[in-house]
Amino acid sequence: MPKHVYIAIEGVIGVGKTTLTRLAQNEFRAEILLEVFEENPFLARFYQDRKRYAFQTQIFFLLSRYQQQPQVIPAVLARSNLISDYTFDKNMIFARLNIEGDELAMYERVHQIIATKIPTPDLVVYLRADTDVLMERIALRDRPYERAIEREYIAALCEAYDDFFTRYTAAPVLTIDTNGLDFVRRAEDLRAILNRIRARLELGTFQKSLFNEDAG
Repeated sequence: MPKHVYIAIEGVIGVGKTTLTRLAQNEFRAEILLEVFEENPFLARFYQDRKRYAFQTQIFFLLSRYQQQPQVIPAVLARSNLISDYTFDKNMIFARLNIEGDELAMYERVHQIIATKIPTPDLVVYLRADTDVLMERIALRDRPYERAIEREYIAALCEAYDDFFTRYTAAPVLTIDTNGLDFVRRAEDLRAILNRIRARLELGTFQKSLFNEDAG
């Protein structure tokens, strides 16, 4: 029996992680795991006052992701491929950008303890885009709690994400520049991305027969 594959799609706010996760589901005959960020009661206040609400926001996300991943991922992989729109490791990107001092030290200790129980993806697909492109996409989807996001914060996130995934060694990383792509409206852009993911997986330890060649 072939090994089921766990793909995680990552990137800065507004880059299209959840959209691509949904669009890739049929291609890889996968179940999907989506981050439940709307339930974070501190998120809207965080975007208005990052310094004041950073610790509460990040701790809530850490515990929420921990509650979701250790049980769900192994259960899904026992029966199917899985695509998620986030990695557990992304917690440290936001923590190191927004928290400091004793709060960061405590956060890192908690993260280190619980991260050992989190399954690692077989492939991380890192979608990247320039700050101006991300700001346009964020404005276009117009989520109320994102209206207060500042351009300088997105720029800092872009830099932090690039640095993090340049150094990331826990899983293979496929970086895709999405600046000139519109994989929602242009089928050829979506196909190009899906083909790159498929090729990266098939170059690894996975069998071509794992996927449905006629899908998508």
